[in-house]
Amino acid sequence: MKKIALVFCVVLVATVTVTQAEVGITIYNNDLALVKDVRQLELSAGDSELKFTDVASAIDPTSVSFSVVGKPDAVQILEQNYRYDLVGSDKILQKYIDKEIQVITKEDKLFTGTLLSTAGGLTLMDPDGGIRIIARDAVRDMAFPKLPEGLITRPTLVWLLDSKLAGRQSCEVRYLTKKINWHAEYVAIVNANDNRLNLAGWVSVDNRSGTTYKDAKLKLIAGDVHTVEEAKKYMRGGRTDMMLAARAPSFEEESFFEYHLYTLTRPATVRDNEIKQLSLFAPVDVAAKKIFTYNGQRDDKKVLVNVEFENSEAAGLGIPLPKGKIRVMKAADDGSLEFVGEDLIDHTPKKEKVRVYLGNAFDIVGERTVKDHRKITSRISEDDIEVSLRNRKDKAVTITVVERIWGDWTIRNATHEYRKKDARTAEFDIPVPAGEEVTLSFTVRRES
Repeated sequence: MKKIALVFCVVLVATVTVTQAEVGITIYNNDLALVKDVRQLELSAGDSELKFTDVASAIDPTSVSFSVVGKPDAVQILEQNYRYDLVGSDKILQKYIDKEIQVITKEDKLFTGTLLSTAGGLTLMDPDGGIRIIARDAVRDMAFPKLPEGLITRPTLVWLLDSKLAGRQSCEVRYLTKKINWHAEYVAIVNANDNRLNLAGWVSVDNRSGTTYKDAKLKLIAGDVHTVEEAKKYMRGGRTDMMLAARAPSFEEESFFEYHLYTLTRPATVRDNEIKQLSLFAPVDVAAKKIFTYNGQRDDKKVLVNVEFENSEAAGLGIPLPKGKIRVMKAADDGSLEFVGEDLIDHTPKKEKVRVYLGNAFDIVGERTVKDHRKITSRISEDDIEVSLRNRKDKAVTITVVERIWGDWTIRNATHEYRKKDARTAEFDIPVPAGEEVTLSFTVRRES
């Protein structure tokens, strides 16, 4: 019979000292961030344990990586754990089942006994064997000899390392975390003639990830980055503070892969449970125009009001605009700024147009009527359409009439010129003098 020798290895477990040196955070606008945390660690040669605290509670533990800066092969990870069983009264009580505790009631009575159950109150067994049930709402204080094993005060990463190095080393930890997001917000002030906008851009960073990033190098990624959705959903809770930056920091913008990267030019502290606002760019003066549109197939009488500008240097802008909300203001006769509407814009590259829907015109009314429908053949039909546009303002306007048409179509007998915007859309630009009514008539022939 062959003899088998069993060899037992003794592992030296030593907790190393952790000092944070540098932190960087890259935030995506889909509730995700990449954290890069560099800390000075006192390593021991051989096998040792490293506890890494102050990490995000919303961390994705499967995304964690660890390395010694400049020495990628110096440390081998034998085991990685993420401990998140945080201290709480209920958890401590569960850990102390079948152990002795002290309970002080609101009547200043002290009871010492073995905790048998926490269901329906605290069930204690006295030293003499008697059973006592104390209602939870009658308890003022509870005393425990020590913190139960396995409970921690902060979420902690724990590694078992095999290190070739000893002494203080600069180490980098990277991980992805949820519950942190950013979005752009814009404030535009339209001038008296509605042909220029004073546009300012802001960034709002919403951090609910469970930790604070102190003096972090902050980067923002704008673009539609694909991630795989997990079945687990994170709840958004806790108090949120709004903080407006005291001064207007600047971001440096650059193309990155198929997205755009915005880097803050100074360190910033992103606190947990805080919304931080930072200036994306200083106010710029942008050429714009007001557009009235009427689609009687969608809304019987409402005429929509839009403001449109081109994201170009010639128009006064020309920078990639991240998606976000744009709010538009205008000065009243007394000089006060008043809100006139808001809309969401998508990621907009340079040299593209931005159209902002602000609301419906009060003094302009449209009305669309199908005057006649004819079946020419089994495949061909015609509609006679009349659109009435009434301008009750004291100045002339031009209204773009939008007609959606399906199938193979042509327009005949139109009283005004039209353009074929696409395979299903015809548009008419109709000037309407102040206080007057203009009627647009045309026939649509469809072939199925």
